[in-house]
This record gives sequence, C-alpha cells and structure tokens, in this order.
Amino acid sequence: MLDDKDRIFTNIYGMHDRTLAGAQARGHWDGTAGIIQKGRDWIVDQMKASGLRGRGGAGFPTGLKWSFMPKESDGRPSYLVVNADESEPGTCKDREIMRHDPHTLVEGCLIASFAMQANACYIYIRGEYIREKEALQTAIDEAYDAGLVGKNAAGSGWDFDIYLHHGAGAYICGEETALLESLEGKKGMPRMKPPFPAGAGLYGCPTTVNNVESIAVVPTILRRGPEWFSGFGRPNNAGTKLFAISGHVNNPCVVEEAMSISFEELIDRHCGGIRGGWKNLKAVIPGGSSVPCLPGKIMKDEAIMDFDWLREQRSGLGTAAVIVMDNDTDIIKAIWRLSKFYKHESCGQCTPCREGTGWMMRVMDRLVRGDAEPEEIDMLLDVTKQVEGHTICALGDAAAWPIQGLIRHFRDEIEDRIKAKRTGKSSAVAAE
Repeated sequence: MLDDKDRIFTNIYGMHDRTLAGAQARGHWDGTAGIIQKGRDWIVDQMKASGLRGRGGAGFPTGLKWSFMPKESDGRPSYLVVNADESEPGTCKDREIMRHDPHTLVEGCLIASFAMQANACYIYIRGEYIREKEALQTAIDEAYDAGLVGKNAAGSGWDFDIYLHHGAGAYICGEETALLESLEGKKGMPRMKPPFPAGAGLYGCPTTVNNVESIAVVPTILRRGPEWFSGFGRPNNAGTKLFAISGHVNNPCVVEEAMSISFEELIDRHCGGIRGGWKNLKAVIPGGSSVPCLPGKIMKDEAIMDFDWLREQRSGLGTAAVIVMDNDTDIIKAIWRLSKFYKHESCGQCTPCREGTGWMMRVMDRLVRGDAEPEEIDMLLDVTKQVEGHTICALGDAAAWPIQGLIRHFRDEIEDRIKAKRTGKSSAVAAE
C-alpha cells in the first residue's frame, strides 16, 4: 500500500486549496529554478532513470521519448503538447488533476518544455471538460501573475509560454497526430508516420506529445529523485499511478497507488470490495474501454495491475481505467455498446476502420439478440484481425480488441444465446 507521504497528487479529491498558495503549501513550485539550472541532459537522464512510462495508455518510456527531440535547433522552434483530451470510456483520472491539482501540471509543463528546449507548450483539453478548463486556466493565470511562467519563468532565465486549447469533443483527437492536426485548425485525422512528431509535429516543428499525468508527476520525481520513484512497482513498471475504478464496486473512485498492486488489494482497500461480494465478479476491463476484458476469476486470483502482467494476459493497463462488471452484466451487450462507440468515433480515413467498425457493430447487434449463426462468431473474430494492425492509428485496434476479449473468454455465453433464441427460450436473451 502507498503511504500518504509518497503520494504525488496531494489534492486529488479536492479537499484542499487548489490555488497557487495551496499548491506551494503542499510543496509544489519548490526550487523549480534550481531544477532547470541543472540543465536539459540532467533532467532527461533523471527521467530515464526513474523508469516512468507514459501514463496515457501506450506505456512508452517518457525520458526516452524526450531524448528524441533535437539537441541543436535548426532554426525551427520546438513544442511540448500535453494531451488532455481524455475521451477513452471509463477514463477519468486526468480531469481530477486538472480540476483539483492543476499546478502539478503547469509546473511539469515548464520543466518538461525546458528539457526539450521548447519555449511554448500547448495543452489540448477535451471539449466536454468545461469546469476543468476553467480551473486549469485559473492556475495558468496565477502562474503568469506570480512570474512562474512567462519571461524568465520562475527566475530560471528560461522564457516560457503556456496555452490552453479547447477541443470540440472528438475521441479521435486524443490520438497524438490527430490532436496536432486539430491544434492547427484542421480536421482531426491521424497523420501517417514517419515523420514522427519529434521530427515534424506541430506546424512542422519538433514536438513531443505527452499525457497529463506523465507531465504532472515530473517535478516531484526530480525533487525526490529517480530512485524513490523507481522503488515502487516491479522492474520496468515503476512508480505510482492513478487508477480510475468504476462499475460494480461499492465505492467507485480515482486513487493513486503503487504500480504492480494486486487487483484484489486495489478493490478491497479503496473500493470497499465488489458489489455483492467477490463471488459476484464476472469480468473486468483493466485499462479503459479499448483493452480486452478479462474474466473475474483470473483478476481476483492472479491479477497484478501493471503493464507487463496485463500484456501477458493479452490485455493491457492502458490508462488504468478499471471497469468492473458483476454477474448481472450482459457482457455481450456491454461490448456491443463499446463497438457502437468506436464506430461513431472513427474518422473514416482508413478503409478497414471505416468499414470494419460498422460491420463489427452490426454483427454484435445481432449477437446481443441471438439472431445469428454460430459460424458468425469466428467470422467476426476474423474481421477484427483484418482491422487490427491495418490502420494509420490505433482506433482500429481499440475497436477490435474488446470484441476479441469477449470471444476469447465468453464465447459460451454468445453460443448459449444463439441456441436459446432458436429454441424459443427467451430468458437467456438480452432485454431489447
């Protein structure tokens, strides 16, 4: 269990003052100029040593990502872009940072931008996040008024500007290159890679796109040291992590915990257990709606909440948005609802995704009702494989994986429903 003294986010529940004065009283903005004066290479090396992996879903090593930025400018400016377009169903951790602890993010933006030699940072915030935008903008204004950002930011000698950009509420704009397109005022459609953003990103300039949580933890890691941060979790899965737990638990919450905590301890300690007891647990989506679900028994008995263990189970930690489903859940209908979401949010640029998401949703629609042939289950699985890995961005994968998880672990339920429909036993068929 994580001790309170080791928590990076000290106001995640909004119990304390979120203003600059409140943040400083909790230790933020402490010695920021001193950190910056240690130089770019020192900051990047410390981040590499900490073992921090991106908190937006992919889990790419953060320090390594920063090191891809050019060491010497060729005349083009560099940019940091913070991805605050938190649109993954089930994910609600970044909004708590922006709403209650926004100065962690603002300070992180300054230090990370300096490490990439970027004099400007853009935060792209989700269209539906109105109150979060207000809280974050207030924090940015406070930082400007106090001289912590702007000319000679925090007395460090580094000039730094930070801009908050409000999206229009499209899931696809959470993909880093679609986000850059949207920032430039174009339609939010992913770009082909290469070039990668570190070579040609925003306005054709070197750019790094990072998640809110990835940036917000940076100042605390640099103050306390990489050894402290890497002391939590298993090797290659270091640090503390915000878990957003929703669904059929007694107390849904967003909580900061050590990586590699067991699923059972996470739920018992912070959520008061499963609704109706552990025997009532049916399935868990461990990392936001785009990762495959896992059966309740595996999660209870074995699950370790980190990148590597969940990848070995053919699922993923993703954003650590844990969606818990009990035995009352119609799992087929739940996955159909996700397939409907991905069909709606596909930008339509790639044929496999544009056509495949609609096709998968329509087959899922029939499976929910039991109006299908048993052979269609394998045909649906085959189509998910044709979509997965054949698109410019990962939305195709995100649409395919929940269905693959359903068929992998709950195929018998789909078959039972088809049989029940044929024999007229409507009790096994989902409510219309």
